[in-house]
This record gives sequence, structure tokens and C-alpha cells, in this order.
Amino acid sequence: MKKVLLATLLFLGVAATSFAQDGGKFSIGVEAGLPVGSASDVSSFAIGGSLKYALPIAEKTAFTASAGYTFFSYKSDIKNALKALGVNDKGQGFIPVKLGIKYDLADALYAEGQLGATFITTSGADKKVAFAYAPGIGYKFSDVLDLGVRYEGWSVSGGTTSQIAARLGFSF
Repeated sequence: MKKVLLATLLFLGVAATSFAQDGGKFSIGVEAGLPVGSASDVSSFAIGGSLKYALPIAEKTAFTASAGYTFFSYKSDIKNALKALGVNDKGQGFIPVKLGIKYDLADALYAEGQLGATFITTSGADKKVAFAYAPGIGYKFSDVLDLGVRYEGWSVSGGTTSQIAARLGFSF
């Protein structure tokens, strides 16, 4: 998994360097989520962070690329059951890598859709790659600060892990 994370960060770094002179912007974000669907049976919250790059491609439209880390904390009854089995596991970690389009609906309001892949980081877990999709909306408070809310799903054969997530981003 470390190789996947390193490759992802390298890809974003090369892409950002290539497009930096074209008016693109980086943002770093803090993320919090509420698991929904079957994910809510085992987890009550998700926390993480992400790095996003937005490259304008038209007057109101930008191409986006993002990578991050999200941790779904297990509910206490799941933790206790695992501990009884001799497993001290507190949750599952994921690395979502997504590309998308962001469209300005009004001066500060935007809509965004992203597609990509999510990699599981928990040791000993099934190392399947999930298809990631994330439609959302957001509001830019200034050139530096924005808040986005999205539904995010990660699908593999056998099910989908999903959440309603919020991202507080700081642009630079």
C-alpha cells in the first residue's frame, strides 16, 4: 500500500507542476464523514484529509484531481468482538484517488462530480480496489476557504462502502 500512496502522491506532484503555470490551485482539506448504508452497521464516523488540485478548463469549469486518506472507525461492539478474537483493530483505512469536473453554479456555489479508485490500507485485509464516485456541492467563502459536502461511494463486488462527507479546504 505504501507504493500505491507514493505513486499517487508522485502523480499529483507531477500533474501539479505541469499545470501550475496555467492558473490551477491546490487545496488541502480536513474531512469528516457519516457512514451510510451497510457501512453504518460497523462504523459511526469517518475522518481524514486530502490534497486537491483544480485546473480551470473553461470560464466556469475546472478539472479536479484529488488524493487523500480516510479512516472509518469501528463501532465499540465491533472493536470488542475483534478484541475477543485477539485482533486489536480500531477501524479501516482507505486511500481514495479521484478525477472530476467542478462547475460554478453561482459566484460562490459550485457542483462537483468525481470518479476514481479507492485502495484499502488495513493490514491483513482483502486488497481489492474499489470503484469510487462522489457527487457533491460546495461553497467558496473566499479565495482561500471553501466547504464541500458530498455523497461518496466505493463499490466492489459484494457491496459498497459509502458516506456523506464534508471537506473544509484551504487553497494555496
